Amino acid sequence: MGLELYLDLMSQPCRAVYIFAKKNGIPFQLRTVELLKGQHYTDSFGQVNPLRKVPALKDGDFTLAESVAILLYLSRKYKTPDHWYPQDLQARARVDEYLSWQHTTLRSCCSRAMWQKMLFPVFLGQPVPPEILAATLAELDRCLQLLEDKFLRNQAFLTGSHISVADLVAITELMHPVSAGCQVFECRPKLAAWRQRVESAVGEDLFQEAHAVILKAKDIPPADPALKEKLRQSLKGLLQ
Repeated sequence: MGLELYLDLMSQPCRAVYIFAKKNGIPFQLRTVELLKGQHYTDSFGQVNPLRKVPALKDGDFTLAESVAILLYLSRKYKTPDHWYPQDLQARARVDEYLSWQHTTLRSCCSRAMWQKMLFPVFLGQPVPPEILAATLAELDRCLQLLEDKFLRNQAFLTGSHISVADLVAITELMHPVSAGCQVFECRPKLAAWRQRVESAVGEDLFQEAHAVILKAKDIPPADPALKEKLRQSLKGLLQ
């Protein structure tokens, strides 16, 4: 059995892994794990990733969790072009710096914005207090400003003049609140121009393919009662 990638394109890190693999011509078997159907709770998926999270990778007898680890594994095994994860020590450190920063900042507020603005009220039938949503959107705005000021600055891409895995991780995060109707790019021309460069670099068709599911998330029917309760318990941290 060759490389298998366990993904749900509703998930922002799954989209980053999917785009990276497809763009670099990495052959893989797609194993879809539908999070909103609770398929990550199944025993069969638990054997692949006991953390019960996607993305997950299976390469023969080797399994791997966590999106950043998967991206770097793929870049090294398949010797992808250097700009994705540079050999130069300082250039690589810039990519590492962004990947380390984003977990508790952009990832957190983008996920909370999307769930609070759309999936909690629509999919789970749970209203979100206006003050909690307002605080989340204010935090998202602060993170976007840091993304521009600290990482993008006046460069073409987040870590320099060429696209890297940092850009893939960032753009897939930002499309989460976009799918919920957040005006992420409209008042930020620098960030909007960066988005266009990223889309062009990966290819607009591939970008749209990877984001088709999340951009239709507002049309998802409500969850059944049993799944609602299970997801409410596992996702309650997103209401803080």
